[in-house]
Amino acid sequence: MTILTLAKALNEGMRKAMEDDPKVLVMGEDVGKLGGVFRVTDGLQKDFGEQRVIDTPLAESGIIGTAIGLALRGYRPVCEIQFDGFVFPAADQIITQLAKMPLRSLGKLKLPVVVRIPCGGGIGAVEHHSESPEAYFTHTAGLRVVACSNPSDAYEMIQQAIRCDDPVVFFEPKRRYWEKAEVDIPTSSAGSAAWLPFDQGKVVRPGTDVTMLAYGPMVKTCLEAAKAAEDDGRSLEVVDLRSLNPLDVELVVESVRKTGRCVVVHEAAVFNGFGAELAARITEECFYNLEAPVLRVGGPSTPYPPSRLEDHYLPDLDRVLHAVDRVFAF
Repeated sequence: MTILTLAKALNEGMRKAMEDDPKVLVMGEDVGKLGGVFRVTDGLQKDFGEQRVIDTPLAESGIIGTAIGLALRGYRPVCEIQFDGFVFPAADQIITQLAKMPLRSLGKLKLPVVVRIPCGGGIGAVEHHSESPEAYFTHTAGLRVVACSNPSDAYEMIQQAIRCDDPVVFFEPKRRYWEKAEVDIPTSSAGSAAWLPFDQGKVVRPGTDVTMLAYGPMVKTCLEAAKAAEDDGRSLEVVDLRSLNPLDVELVVESVRKTGRCVVVHEAAVFNGFGAELAARITEECFYNLEAPVLRVGGPSTPYPPSRLEDHYLPDLDRVLHAVDRVFAF
């Protein structure tokens, strides 16, 4: 086991992928000499050269468009979008080209492009630097959308995403970049065979009374809530969804049928957020098992606020525990 930050785990995962496959390229704004704003790509250009770790112009549309062309020529580009709010200039390429070409060609064309997006708030940044745009992409058929929440998953999932022949939107919780944990780095390629498929979620804390569904930065918050709820004699099961599209419906349904109660937590606005899809699916599949409505905890329907107000916008321990209290009140 090796102790790594989440950012370093991503770095090591990309490094391993580049060592294993010379067709893997990394590209984005300041990813080379600077090593990225969050230093996730630090050292890669030094070790692999400017032909494989490419500093691009400040043009997200051009980054994704170029990556699509490279993928059509047999490469596996890994694109970094510097901040979540900057992905929207590339929305045309992601939604109308990247997501559509494989089906348009009846599967003859493969587009193994990974779009890495640091997501969420909690770092005191200005607007356009703290967004949670996952619902836009989970709604787009043809894209895989995943979110890591810890260093171990980050190391494994980034490699699985790069190996995947489908386009992958890869969300990274920027406020968790510097948190450390043990990462099992296999000594041989056979070791990765034991990894959980990256389109599956996992129970990160078993419980019996309430299912907490989260992904990315909110997994840790839910784990903290589960620990705090123990004082009230409540057992919270925390499920890290990991994959948002496709969704591991089987895991979600199994957990909710066991507990009878469910709280969904994400940073994005509650209205039309990803939690709405989860609530609908659970109601369809678990209606007769539910002891209470599915409750959602998330941001209000406002643009992301100035940094001095973000603590009032983002879900925190108190808001999550309040939802737990409410779900027991029915």
